Amino acid sequence: MHVHENIDVYREMIWGLMDMYMTTISNKMNGIMKVLTIISTIFIPLTFIVGVYEMNFEYIPELKWKYSYYVLWGIMFLLFLALLIFFRKKKWL
Repeated sequence: MHVHENIDVYREMIWGLMDMYMTTISNKMNGIMKVLTIISTIFIPLTFIVGVYEMNFEYIPELKWKYSYYVLWGIMFLLFLALLIFFRKKKWL
């Protein structure tokens, strides 16, 4: 009877350790998923802007401006910095 009780106690300890291990793995995976989500959130608006200007339209007024290329890069860089600062203030990065 004593051996049977010890086996039950050890079984419960093993299940507890297994649950703790799975929780640790899950927390690590959640951290990785958070970083990947933040990276994609930063790059999706930039990809949209690039996709719009990649189209072969003749009548986009900005295309004929002398400094439109640099303005577009500036807007994209400022958007990147704004999102980065936002995520840093939220302490997500």
